[in-house]
Amino acid sequence: MPGRLFLTRPLAEVAQAAGMAPPAGGPDDGPRPNIAPGQEVTALTAGGFRRMRWGLIPQGRRNARGRPVMETLVNARSETLFDKTAFAGLHRAAVPVDGWYEWTGARGRKTAWAIRDSGGDTLWMAAVWDVWQAPGGVEVAQFATVTCAPNADIAPVHERMGVILTRDCVDAWIAGAEEEARALMVPWPEGRLSVARTQDPNAA
Repeated sequence: MPGRLFLTRPLAEVAQAAGMAPPAGGPDDGPRPNIAPGQEVTALTAGGFRRMRWGLIPQGRRNARGRPVMETLVNARSETLFDKTAFAGLHRAAVPVDGWYEWTGARGRKTAWAIRDSGGDTLWMAAVWDVWQAPGGVEVAQFATVTCAPNADIAPVHERMGVILTRDCVDAWIAGAEEEARALMVPWPEGRLSVARTQDPNAA
């Protein structure tokens, strides 16, 4: 669904290959073999590349007692993205990665799988983001990846997959109308992802 990402090439190289200007200043994002929720990732927004925390606390979400709900959402389901009030007013972004990990099997005996583009290209994962007003007035840019039903490549290892965008659809996702964005939230075509058993990145 993804629960871990990886980016093994420099972000400047990713930007150059996509015909974009590289991020201005700040640390690069590669190589990073095991990106976990809560860590910062560089994503492409309507205003250019921006570093954000992976994990989104919905603005204004409250429980039955009226208290703020601080639950962090790592993934957002495409089926309800434009309908839930928790996601109202969010911006859209695309996160460049080389792939993500999934696990199968019983606890303590899990098998790790690395999922990549079958041709070795960068994958652009759809995401939603905003800026959270943290206690003390601190502002935190935050995002959640968007998920959909799996294609035939992913179904054997997980019931969900990240929404992946072709490079020529990234701009439509980020800045297009809601109807355009809805049309992009579909499983990646079968045969375009490589799913291979790998060393567990959490044990490295």
